Parts: sequence; C-alpha cells; structure tokens
Amino acid sequence: MQALELTDIKDFMNKFLRSEIFDHFLLQEGVIHSAASYVIDGRVNKGFYSENELEELSLKDCSFLPYAMLRGNFFDLIKGKKTPSFFKFVLLLSPENLRRTLTSTGSSFSENDITGVFINIRYQNQLLTLTTGISYNIFSTDKTLDNEWDRLVRQFLKQHEIAFEEL
Repeated sequence: MQALELTDIKDFMNKFLRSEIFDHFLLQEGVIHSAASYVIDGRVNKGFYSENELEELSLKDCSFLPYAMLRGNFFDLIKGKKTPSFFKFVLLLSPENLRRTLTSTGSSFSENDITGVFINIRYQNQLLTLTTGISYNIFSTDKTLDNEWDRLVRQFLKQHEIAFEEL
C-alpha cells in the first residue's frame, strides 16, 4: 500500500471527470459532500438490465459498474464554483484487468486469491490523496504483488502526467 498526494488538484479533477483515463476501472463506491451528501454504490443492479444488455455492456461477469458509466454523473455533482468539502472514490480493477495484471507481473497469486485491487481517491481539508491497496481472500506474507501494484499505479500516473508526491 502506498499513499500519494495528488499535487495539482485542478488538473487531476479535469482528467478524472472529463477524460477517459480512469474509464477502465470499476467503481465500488463514490461519496461526495457538497450542498447535500451523495453516496453511490457502484454495484451492478442486474435486475435493471436485460440479459442482452448485460452482455452488450460487458457487465455479465462484473459485480461493479465501469467508472465510465458513472463519470458524467460525478461531473454533474462536482462541477460549479464551489468545491465539495469532501469526496471519496474507490476504484478497482475489472476481472479482465486483474487477470492481465497477475500475468504481466508474474504473480504466484490466482484470481481466486484476490478480492480486489484498489485505488482510493480522497479529498478532504484541501488535500487530495490517492492510496493503493489489495484485498486478499487468503493469508500471505508475500508482498510482491502489492509492490508491483504500487509501481504500476505510479507508472500510470506518470504516463498520464498526473503530478504526485509520496506521503
């Protein structure tokens, strides 16, 4: 797990809310405190979709909605002259991207060993932070996957010119 301060808040929020950079992640949860408090559970409501829609939207194997499907809603809730007093977004890798990450890192863990691979974005007291994490279904002292995930996230941020400092 690593904690990073995202140092250019305006640039990050523009990329987060108005570009496709984070669209390949799934959204577990979004919380925004502005004039009112909004809590968005990113779980797929499978009863809302037909079987064809689940297939077309590639949601059949997902427990959570892609961030891309909710990004516009978040933009509408956050835009304006007044910054929210607090927000938090919990993003995670899709099953497909988890498979790719395990393969590319040469990890000894299987998909069944992992509950989720996360990025947590939090704004509070005028500080924007990003923390990484992995939730395991098994006990292990092996932290190689954690270290690789931390490295991949730093690489992702650099690739997209998102300014950060380690905390």
